[in-house]
Amino acid sequence: MRQSLVREFSNLIERGRDRQLRLAVTGLSRAGKTAFLTSLVHQLRHAGLEARLDLLPCARDGRLLGARRVAQADLGVPRFPYDPAIAALDGTPPRWPEPTRGISELRLQIRYRPERQGLRGAFVGDSATLTLDLFDYPGEWLLDLPLLEHDFLSWSERQQAALTPARRELAEDWLAAVGELAPDAVADEARLADIAERYASGLRAAREAGFADLQPGRFLLPGDLAGAPVLQFFPLPGIGEADRERLASLPEESVYRTLARRFAHYQQHVVKPFYREHFRRFDRQIVLVDVLGALNAGPERFEDLSRALATLMKSFDYGKRSLLSRLFAPRIDRLAIAATKADHVTPEQHANLIALLEALLAEPIQDLRFADVPVKALSLASIRATRVHDVERDGRRTPALRGTTLAGEETLLFPGEVPAQLPDHDFWARQGFTFEAFRPLSRETRGEGLPHIRMDAALDWLIGDKLT
Repeated sequence: MRQSLVREFSNLIERGRDRQLRLAVTGLSRAGKTAFLTSLVHQLRHAGLEARLDLLPCARDGRLLGARRVAQADLGVPRFPYDPAIAALDGTPPRWPEPTRGISELRLQIRYRPERQGLRGAFVGDSATLTLDLFDYPGEWLLDLPLLEHDFLSWSERQQAALTPARRELAEDWLAAVGELAPDAVADEARLADIAERYASGLRAAREAGFADLQPGRFLLPGDLAGAPVLQFFPLPGIGEADRERLASLPEESVYRTLARRFAHYQQHVVKPFYREHFRRFDRQIVLVDVLGALNAGPERFEDLSRALATLMKSFDYGKRSLLSRLFAPRIDRLAIAATKADHVTPEQHANLIALLEALLAEPIQDLRFADVPVKALSLASIRATRVHDVERDGRRTPALRGTTLAGEETLLFPGEVPAQLPDHDFWARQGFTFEAFRPLSRETRGEGLPHIRMDAALDWLIGDKLT
């Protein structure tokens, strides 16, 4: 207890001196969180050597001396697997690191030379240290925040409304099982566990099919809750507000009351503690978005991503009337939203990629700016997987991409044009996309920096003001 208090007091002193920063990284599945964090750590560790960080003034001016990993503050949180990630990238052939499945943490000490300007220059030393705590957590967990606005009955209604024809097809197994379950029947633990697993399997199948607006988030990435009864619930189809009084009068051991208790327990003991124990401690945040993957998947999946992002962004709505601010008083003072895998389209499409991301998140971004939370949209490739190659056709040079597919086939292609605004029906009818998945590029030597697109711009926005 005493050591914990000493550590917290030390952290408070460092934060007061602007020497400590807590940066959280999140994104839905396949958005590239693991690649981003691996690249971020690698770029800072190799600053001034192989890393190219021209858009980060501290690095461009030669003041960024490097970084090292040190023991993290919270020994109860898994450490981000940086070494296995680098080993995967250096493999033969290179491969993408295994994605993380829950929350993880890494602490860096960044050494830099402060700027010497005016009177301030007389009081700064030759070098300074910024302690950067990095937190990695699944964006799916943020999709659970709106659950706090529901009870079990209203949530069941919402999930029933979310079952589009395509989603119903993927959930057939669960729908068949739950259709035989009467709300007033006596709950059978084994049967509920089986139906809950069928529901979770339907969610996982929907995620594999490209859907993103899926609840509860922990059913997709349970972490240390895998197999726990708190995850053994599911919505009940066919009930609505008109049934509220009748359902409330059912016995405690009934199916409905049992599921309602588990839903409430999930709210109180899973959703709230995440925001209370982790989220409110973050200073800065980056949200990674796989816009190109949604374009590949087609209009229904693209619209579903839009709904999921709107849900996710509620976590960053710091207006005084927002649910999050009333419950947890967050303090994030800077937010980045990044469209990942920018190397999967040719360079002249990058501006459109940013414009499309901003269109997807137009209302949340406006709300954040109204609440005076600085927010920046950008496109990036944490670790490049392609090279740009001009192709001559009919006397004209056209940009294309050269890379190696995940199956090991070398290819040269023009993947397609990215719309600069939300695509309409006519756009989907006339436009095709071939945003191929590629292996990471091989490095000639292990000391060589990881190639990237605009990681330095992201670093400048997220930590650059602390390196002056």
